[in-house]
Amino acid sequence: MTAYIFTQIANQGKLASIDTIRQRDSRNWYRNAAEKVTSVNRQRMMTDKENIKDKIMANDIGRMYMFFYDPKHKQKLPYYDTFPLVFPIEFKSDGFLGINMHYLPHMLRAKLMDAIYQTINNNRYDDTTKLNISYSILSSASRYKYFKPCIKHYLWGHVRSKYLNIEPRNWDAALMLPTEKFQKATTQQVWKDSQGMF
Repeated sequence: MTAYIFTQIANQGKLASIDTIRQRDSRNWYRNAAEKVTSVNRQRMMTDKENIKDKIMANDIGRMYMFFYDPKHKQKLPYYDTFPLVFPIEFKSDGFLGINMHYLPHMLRAKLMDAIYQTINNNRYDDTTKLNISYSILSSASRYKYFKPCIKHYLWGHVRSKYLNIEPRNWDAALMLPTEKFQKATTQQVWKDSQGMF
């Protein structure tokens, strides 16, 4: 069963006769609906057995995941997110590079998402759908410029949960839910710092 919060938002969409195919208007509707959510139970989200994975692999590049994370060098970091919302973009021997969308304020998340939607491999929004993204693609065009503060290296040994695969039909809702869990700084401070990187 899909995480309860996504089911709630999807049901609201049906009542409002919002098309689930991601036209720009329907994407905006889902984003606005998610922005109105004031709190999310992260532990409850991670009980979505249908979409929980023990591990992610190279063929999961371009899919969206949430998980609990405890950074190796957290004492040296100015701040960090312990519940990232990530598109993996490159695998390493010790982990993977990912775009953690939480490092951007909502408006810039939406702009970056709209840009990277242009790399989507199909319009089915099912388990075959993913983004065709890599670091070289993102760094090659100005339309992706907002990705820079979002690139993080996640180490396998510091992931503290299984991985919640966010179904493509829920990407726009997940993008705006208040699931970030920053340590050592407020969300507003993180976003301010991120905006200084463009």
